[in-house]
Amino acid sequence: MLILNKTAGVFSKPSKSKVYGFLRTFNFHPEPQFLHKLVLGIETSCDDTAAAVVDETGKVLGEAIHSQTEVHLKTGGIIPPVAQQLHRENIERIVQEALSASRISPRELSAIATTIKPGLALSLGVGLSFSVQLVKQFKKPFIPIHHMEAHALTIRLTNKVEFPFLVLLISGGHCLLALVRGVSDFLLLGKSLDIAPGDMLDKEKEEGIEKGQILSSAADIAAAVQHTTACHVAKRTHRAILFCKQRDLLPHSNAVVVVSGGVASNLYIRRALEIVANATQCTLLCPPPRLCTDNGIMIAWNGIERLRVGLGILHDTDGIRYEPKCPLGVDISKEVEEAAIKVPSLKMKI
Repeated sequence: MLILNKTAGVFSKPSKSKVYGFLRTFNFHPEPQFLHKLVLGIETSCDDTAAAVVDETGKVLGEAIHSQTEVHLKTGGIIPPVAQQLHRENIERIVQEALSASRISPRELSAIATTIKPGLALSLGVGLSFSVQLVKQFKKPFIPIHHMEAHALTIRLTNKVEFPFLVLLISGGHCLLALVRGVSDFLLLGKSLDIAPGDMLDKEKEEGIEKGQILSSAADIAAAVQHTTACHVAKRTHRAILFCKQRDLLPHSNAVVVVSGGVASNLYIRRALEIVANATQCTLLCPPPRLCTDNGIMIAWNGIERLRVGLGILHDTDGIRYEPKCPLGVDISKEVEEAAIKVPSLKMKI
């Protein structure tokens, strides 16, 4: 049993018969057949069980995902013990499907990368426990992954983006602005003070308006909330860009601003950010929608990035812990606030 710290909790190993039954499935290929680096990524930070195999060129060799959305919709939200149980029921199948689709055996992997922070404690524990079993059985390096760092670096899988760049991570669980200076070098410029925009948009539709009244006002309410959210996020992003340029943290022209996370798929908010990007001589980039939400591909790719530069690669998993709460990089948001930058008004014709 792996004993974790008080904030992380305790989780038990999967049964040996289950794990070793899975492992025996992949006891073919006595020697590695691939020259490229290959990483298996495993993601269980919230309510999606996902896995993928990615090579060092960024090619996705195989992926699989199981969404728990349908179950959680019935209960009115994510219940951690329910999410944990669903991860336990599906992780073996999902990892096996990803490996089978890639035609890769665990013996051919260069490393196994897994989300261990931040996220739901019970969900993180399932992914970590299963990964540790694979790592020990096949004697592979283990790469612990920070979920938000993986989101931030996903754009480098799909676009040729060099460091540094600004990233806005906007989803149901997070809203962060950060400067990305390297694979594990982040400066946190700002974050949501209470709930994230995605969570707010979900809760807004549940507010107590009588059904008869909402028929005539639903469209107006939705439009007003969306516009207010877009303008607020755009202004904060504008301020972050100006701060970074004043401090020479970003190039003064052709700087890259990346938007990722589930809410990045909202075209209205994206258009507001495009207006800011154009006004500040920046290029706005977004990963494809399927890579904006939680997935195994971004975890595997983050593993590749770390493998390339030799950062955070573990050969001993004893005592490895998951961290439900973990900040992103070095927090300099106080400096941004103290700079008191006046943001020029922009016409938000969206």
